[in-house]
Amino acid sequence: MSETSDADLLAEPRLITEPGLAARVSAVVEPVLTGMGYRLVRIKISAQSGCTVQVMAERPDGSMGIEDCEAVSRAISPVLDVADPIDRAYQLEISSPGLDRPLVRKSDFDRYAGWTARIELAVPLNGRKRFKGELLGTEGENARLRRDDAAEGEDAETLLPIADMADARLVVTEDMLVASLRRGKHGDDAVPAKPKAVKPKAVKPKAAKPKTSGAGAKAARTAISPRQEGRKGRGASQEGD
Repeated sequence: MSETSDADLLAEPRLITEPGLAARVSAVVEPVLTGMGYRLVRIKISAQSGCTVQVMAERPDGSMGIEDCEAVSRAISPVLDVADPIDRAYQLEISSPGLDRPLVRKSDFDRYAGWTARIELAVPLNGRKRFKGELLGTEGENARLRRDDAAEGEDAETLLPIADMADARLVVTEDMLVASLRRGKHGDDAVPAKPKAVKPKAVKPKAAKPKTSGAGAKAARTAISPRQEGRKGRGASQEGD
């Protein structure tokens, strides 16, 4: 994918959006987030703790730390109080997308090409709605996917219209966890780009020398960094966990 500025990423519209009440909340919240330099990923309203409104957001590079969540919570709480799109008490939860993040913009399908995704269409394609496989980027307004359930001799690659998707998200794999560990060591919680395969360099054989010794390669491991979240409650006297 070609280099895209933060301003372009902030202006990029979501192609997979929420219906009903969640859509009304997103109409209130998204302009505030954009003005702060964040992108709205998803609004989810659930019956957890009576009623919970989850606002999933990210920076243009895909990261979202605790401080970011707290800043967003402070900014959108009074805006929601004034607009009052929800007619009952609720808990407000601000979160980062996480490794199994939703894919909602065209750039998401390019940025995370190489990782495994699970996609559900609102409109069936060739008689099926659910697809799973390796993301191969985009072509026009479609996402290209290499299906992992293709029969022998069948073309595994398929084009899926992004505008017809009801849901699309990454699937956490062992490779993703390893790559995330390496980035998390440096304080970066965003899903890493899929590393490209590197072809080994050809080595010119040298004449054998007597009494040579070899050295072993070293490997390092790091601990998994937990997903960071900030939460704020409405109609409650204390912060949520």
